[in-house]
Amino acid sequence: MSSIPLLTMLERSSILLPMNKLSLERRAAVVRGLIDGASIRAVARMTNTDKDTVSRILVEVGEFCSIYQDHALRHLPCVRIEADEIWSFVGAKEANKTCPGQGDIWSFTAMCADSKLMVTWLVGPRGGDSAQRLMADLAARLTKRIQLSTDAFKAYPAAVEREFGWNRCDYATITKKYQSPPSVLGPGRYSPSPVVTSVEVIEVMGRPDPRKVSTSYVERANLSMRMNMRRFTRLTDAFSKKAANHAHAVSLHFMAHNYLRAHGTLTKAAKGYKTSPAMVCGLTDHVWSVEEMLSKMEPSYLIAA
Repeated sequence: MSSIPLLTMLERSSILLPMNKLSLERRAAVVRGLIDGASIRAVARMTNTDKDTVSRILVEVGEFCSIYQDHALRHLPCVRIEADEIWSFVGAKEANKTCPGQGDIWSFTAMCADSKLMVTWLVGPRGGDSAQRLMADLAARLTKRIQLSTDAFKAYPAAVEREFGWNRCDYATITKKYQSPPSVLGPGRYSPSPVVTSVEVIEVMGRPDPRKVSTSYVERANLSMRMNMRRFTRLTDAFSKKAANHAHAVSLHFMAHNYLRAHGTLTKAAKGYKTSPAMVCGLTDHVWSVEEMLSKMEPSYLIAA
């Protein structure tokens, strides 16, 4: 999950200690700003906190979120999974990079279409190795045979067959063709709101139900990433300067998605009881607050756990 080496929670406790110099309320305010899509500089201004301190909190909380969810998101009952990838860049776009560490970076995501739980994700290059690692991690977290939908990225089929085999997965790809409206930016420039002109579904493995072949939910989750993480916003001067911080921001975003936010469709299905994806999957019995999440980083909680 993510691209950060994982240690046990107790091994990380010594790293998490310095953030305790700030009060819980102050840390919570910083984390809320990051979750709500503000940049590091904007959060620093809003909370009257030093920019370097905000960056340090992002690193510490991001590491915790990655580690916690790596341990918690196991033995999941999900049966319908959608996977996709979303582009961003670090330092400079691929064509303009001037030093190592800069260039395009992709976030691979795998989401349960029923519970809306983000089961796993990976930050890295768009290639066969990343697809393989994503599917290997996804297969290790699930207990039942699944129906999997992805786009037509050519690295997926081999990765799915290797990690799931024909006995654990019904797999299909879906390809959407777009016709962009006329753009004032000129030909070849990025233009929002593309129009879908056709959809092609290809059954790859097993016996997938054509009615359930879709990537709509995970694509909507990708839109939320663009809206709620400043470093993902297109056509602005916002971008990540370090790949590690990019991964930390993604981990924090999905912690909020899975545990800290009540989703409208899930709440409606629960007859108005505020419900998060983690609740649907039996990982918790209530929607967490930011303060509750941060309290789980305290050494006393880690030792007790």
